[in-house]
Amino acid sequence: MDNFTIQLLAIKDAEIFFELIQNNKSRLEDFFAGTIKYTQTKESTLNYCRTIEDKIKLRTYYPYLIFNNEKLIGFIDFKNIDWSIPKAELGAFIDVNFEGKGIITKSFTTLLESVVKTHGFKKLFCRISQQNVRSIALAERCGFRLEGIITKDYRTTNGELIDLNYYGKEL
Repeated sequence: MDNFTIQLLAIKDAEIFFELIQNNKSRLEDFFAGTIKYTQTKESTLNYCRTIEDKIKLRTYYPYLIFNNEKLIGFIDFKNIDWSIPKAELGAFIDVNFEGKGIITKSFTTLLESVVKTHGFKKLFCRISQQNVRSIALAERCGFRLEGIITKDYRTTNGELIDLNYYGKEL
């Protein structure tokens, strides 16, 4: 479990990122709709990674990859960054073959400490579907608390508007 590393997504990672998304596509479709949309082919994933590299330079998006013994197994991103607070929304997933091993919790915790120290975030938040029990448990294990429910806050891939739980963590 401790043989993992975390690094920012880069253009060189496009092919393995594409494979991770494809291997978990059915699980990610509804709640990583944008990522799925932009990673339909290896070429579109490469273009997406180029766009992401620009967003990193502009400090508007920070996507991290989780590796276990050099195999890409997960993803954590800081998005919807508001530097006037400063705060950011987090999203995360782990490959289906690595669920339940504690890797995502440890990666999430490690990355939170590092990114908060680097960027000085004062608040982090997660918007999570009430049906996503694993993500809710992850947020709670990492010290996030339910602050409320935002109604009709997200449109799933199939077009359904759903409510999301809003979890926050003050730093």
